Amino acid sequence: MSHSEQIVDQFTRQAAQFARSPTARNEEIIESIVRMTRPTASDTVLDVACGPGLLVCALARRVRQATGIDLTPAMLEQARRTQQEQGLTNVVWQQGDVGALPYADGNFDIVTCRFALHHFPEPLAVLKEMRRVCRAGGRVVVADSAPEAAKADAFNAMERMRDPSHTRALPVEDMRELFREAGLPAAQVERTRLDLSLDEFLSRSYPREGDEARIRAMFEDALEDDAMDVQPRREQGKIRFSVPVAIVAAQVAHGG
Repeated sequence: MSHSEQIVDQFTRQAAQFARSPTARNEEIIESIVRMTRPTASDTVLDVACGPGLLVCALARRVRQATGIDLTPAMLEQARRTQQEQGLTNVVWQQGDVGALPYADGNFDIVTCRFALHHFPEPLAVLKEMRRVCRAGGRVVVADSAPEAAKADAFNAMERMRDPSHTRALPVEDMRELFREAGLPAAQVERTRLDLSLDEFLSRSYPREGDEARIRAMFEDALEDDAMDVQPRREQGKIRFSVPVAIVAAQVAHGG
């Protein structure tokens, strides 16, 4: 199975659950991303790997038009449902591969990507595409899990076990470097954390047979040493934890 097929397989199964999940619906993070895009009423927006469309819809309320592109049809079905529920008419959805965006250079004022960078085998190629389709003076904003560098390997080992379509979540230092390599220097970074329940986290996941038990064991061990940078704790007999998140924003240079 190719990596693209793994993504479609995982997120077809996860679509409805993910659309309702605390990860997708965290309003604080959505509003932080929106604020860092600096939207205006005349702007056009593209959200890359838009999933259930929650960020697209949040931006659509502040801009002229918002577009979401995603590889997984089931996710786009959730996105259309969200749009209809919110009564938005200035939204366009498109199925497509984000590694080769089907848009002209400089087509959008704002280009975003939320909680998807860690699924891309070649994140630099995707970020370069995001920069390409963003106009000079526009904003590129990426939000993703961002474990501490010394703990990133353990975090990513857990995530790949939980979701085989995961590639690598990047520490903030690596995300800054990725932006520089994509021609987006001087990136601004805002850090936050996403609080989750381990039971809920695993209930919308489809790990391979036996891996859920291994993941639970990793979290039990992490109660002692936090080897994955998730700040786990036990509350009423259940494990809760918080994923480190970075929101990285940069302006596309004029003449760049």
